[in-house]
Amino acid sequence: MFAKLFGKPKMEPITLEKLSENLEMLEKMEKGLQKKAAAEVEKAQKFSRAKNKRAAIQSLKKKRLYDQQIENNGNSQLRVHDLMIMLEGAKANIETVDALRTGAAALKAMQKAANIEEVEKTLDEVHEQTEKMKQIQEALSTPIGFDDFDEDELEAELEELESAELEQQLLQPAATSTAPAHLPAGRQPNRPILQKPTVDEEDELAALQAEMAL
Repeated sequence: MFAKLFGKPKMEPITLEKLSENLEMLEKMEKGLQKKAAAEVEKAQKFSRAKNKRAAIQSLKKKRLYDQQIENNGNSQLRVHDLMIMLEGAKANIETVDALRTGAAALKAMQKAANIEEVEKTLDEVHEQTEKMKQIQEALSTPIGFDDFDEDELEAELEELESAELEQQLLQPAATSTAPAHLPAGRQPNRPILQKPTVDEEDELAALQAEMAL
């Protein structure tokens, strides 16, 4: 009836902070019970010394009741400890699951942004640009004006020149110490110019020959 009139009391969610507060309250209660139990022991000893057996027994009974409450309190503390451990574990599990879920969503978004087709397309473009750069470099490295000659013909002509030079060296006589220095083709060594003899010189030469004939 009261539940219908006032409604069910709202149950607040159990948190680690509330459990910690509850545990602290139980520990304070345990200390109070221990003090009361110790006080009853002192009373029992006092009544026993006064030969008041009935009062001493009553104090011991109270002490046992306090001991039972202390034991129950200890069991309650253990349950709270267990619940706190389970809540901490559950909280850690939830945080781990949330982290995994966030990571999976981020990974999915990254894979969606860079799917395999896009990756292959990008790699093809990079390969194409690389080939173009190689072609440009090869074109720039080729000397201008030398690409119209046949390399085979040039090598054959070079071999003919080398063979001809070798034959000339074999046929040429050994050079002496008085041999003129080798001059480039088309140039001749300088020679003294012979002057044509005059009439008087011819007459003198003829007279000299006549005397030698005698």
